[in-house]
Amino acid sequence: MIRTLYSLFFTLCMPLVLLRLLYRAWRAPAYAKRWSERFALGGDIRSGGIWVHAVSVGESIAAAPMVRELLKRYPALPITITCMTPTGSEQIRKLFGGQVGHAYLPYDLPWLQRRLLRKLKPRVGIIMETELWPNLVAECKQAGVPLVLANARLSERSANGYQRVSWLVRPMFAALDWVAVQSQAEARRFAALGVDKSEMTVTGSIKFDFRPASELLAQAANLRAEWGGRPVWIAASTHAGEDEQILRAHQNLLRQLPDALLILVPRHPERFDGVARLVSDAGLAQVRRSQGGTPAATDAVLLGDTMGELVMLYACADVAFVGGSLVLNGGHNYLEPAALGLPVLSGPHRFNFVEISDLLQGAGALQVVADASALEQAVLQLLSDARLREQAGSAGKAVVEANQGALELLLQGIGQRLQH
Repeated sequence: MIRTLYSLFFTLCMPLVLLRLLYRAWRAPAYAKRWSERFALGGDIRSGGIWVHAVSVGESIAAAPMVRELLKRYPALPITITCMTPTGSEQIRKLFGGQVGHAYLPYDLPWLQRRLLRKLKPRVGIIMETELWPNLVAECKQAGVPLVLANARLSERSANGYQRVSWLVRPMFAALDWVAVQSQAEARRFAALGVDKSEMTVTGSIKFDFRPASELLAQAANLRAEWGGRPVWIAASTHAGEDEQILRAHQNLLRQLPDALLILVPRHPERFDGVARLVSDAGLAQVRRSQGGTPAATDAVLLGDTMGELVMLYACADVAFVGGSLVLNGGHNYLEPAALGLPVLSGPHRFNFVEISDLLQGAGALQVVADASALEQAVLQLLSDARLREQAGSAGKAVVEANQGALELLLQGIGQRLQH
């Protein structure tokens, strides 16, 4: 009855949902394409195999090692990956090309989810992190599709939000067949929301199993060699309200290190042009990565306005600031720069990655900065002291290596569900 009311409410809200989609299409034209897939029509659906849902870019990158292993271990089973955003879609095609099927996940109405599942006929469904929808989970249960929540994470803030609508979400959490959760603290939050403890395993984060490709490292080394010996720092996955603080920090840094280069990588592509204007307004010379230029000695900023190159750009830097943390977004993946041996900086808002950031901070690999002034001081100290950079970078790399193994545990659990 509760889910019926939810579905009715969702149906009544569809005109608003479509208006929002039109607005997003106006800001990012890629949203104007492939609308039929959002109603479970069309798409490259490969039935009778493994279905993976990765909502956007970050989840797609996190899922990549798992998907590659599944392709190796189960070559007879086709894989289809769904997502929700054009940037996620672009990332999936960049990572896998035609090796996997791909479509957008439809809106969470029961008849649309049923239509998708009838096409997919999956042996198992794997949802990355916490992209859960009541009708999606319920229809999987009704169709007898084992549903795995992989690399599951649940911040205290998100758990509190779910608790406010527990009457709707408790059946959804209880219906999950297996939850591979990142930490004990998150396991307790999932249990409080209705996940059966016997159907939950603390595997750690598969993001610890990240290993940069040698080709990528070679590309980064060649690119960095073109820039000479100038000090380089990166501010990655930045959000609105954050770029201004980062540019202010860089302006102050240039007074001490006039040849310093900032690689600025906004989180969302629809902001690329706006951030480029912010750089110009700050009076800083820039070159845009999308235009293929090499930073001249007079360029203070390289704008990372391409998709799928973040790890390569991390590998070009000496120090990494991870965005979404100077504003109330909760931070992003700290493990990629740590795995590359970079000292990591973060703002105070880390609620999406509390356990991981605490682990890195405790090892001396991550430093928290409160504002633009503190960011500038931390970057200056690290760029000026090679020994300090080496210590922090080595500590982060050691943390990553010590916590690897989650991917194998996840694959074993998936394999058990495929045998049923």
